[in-house]
Amino acid sequence: MAFLDQYPAWVTALLFSTLAGATIPLGAYLAKVEHISPNWLEKEFRHFVIAFGGGALFAAVSLVLVPEGTKGLDVFWGIGLFLAGGFFFYFLDRLIQTHGGSYSQLIAMVSDFMPEAMALGAMLNDQNDAALLLTLLIALQNLPEGFNAYREILCRGSHKSKRILFWFCALVVVGPISAFLGAEFLSGKAIFIDAVMMFASGGILYLVFQDIAPQAHLKKSWMPPLGAVCGYALGLLGHMVL
Repeated sequence: MAFLDQYPAWVTALLFSTLAGATIPLGAYLAKVEHISPNWLEKEFRHFVIAFGGGALFAAVSLVLVPEGTKGLDVFWGIGLFLAGGFFFYFLDRLIQTHGGSYSQLIAMVSDFMPEAMALGAMLNDQNDAALLLTLLIALQNLPEGFNAYREILCRGSHKSKRILFWFCALVVVGPISAFLGAEFLSGKAIFIDAVMMFASGGILYLVFQDIAPQAHLKKSWMPPLGAVCGYALGLLGHMVL
């Protein structure tokens, strides 16, 4: 990866984070065209992917966000930011539900993508090889999350498919913006990234157990819990390799 050294860190950050975020609309597109026969298998597959995304999110919290976030924070700030994130997303969830919405998958996906992209940008100054691997893992994680978020919004019936896909394509820019901020302003200032990671961890954990895990449940089926195991295994793979 020596060829990357000739470019400023922020340029590489924009490239990597765009590639990682591109799987969000790709996952949504797969959810749009996905059709499996017979119908019972299609239902099992959808619940498997929901559980897979939940497992990947849980892995991100337990293996990446919390372990990395607690490195530079003392107990007071670490626990405080974690709880603040959980309560913030609780109130946000209540507000959305009050207005008839259901966007837990989407919120969790963005909340996970932002701090990881910021960390990706910050590490590109001196850890290009690890950053490339992290890009791949974020991309693999965003694929089922984009799939699930699209299905969740579509099932509400208030938005057309093309409009949802358009906004999911627009979400790709969240990655480059976050990575640019990480590369330009947070490199060498790990405490700020740690704070963002802990805050996001509390919010993601709330959403996983409040909305995502219950949606994954399917009576008389082993596919959803197996999907959660596979999703967590993806995160564990990244943790062990890095």
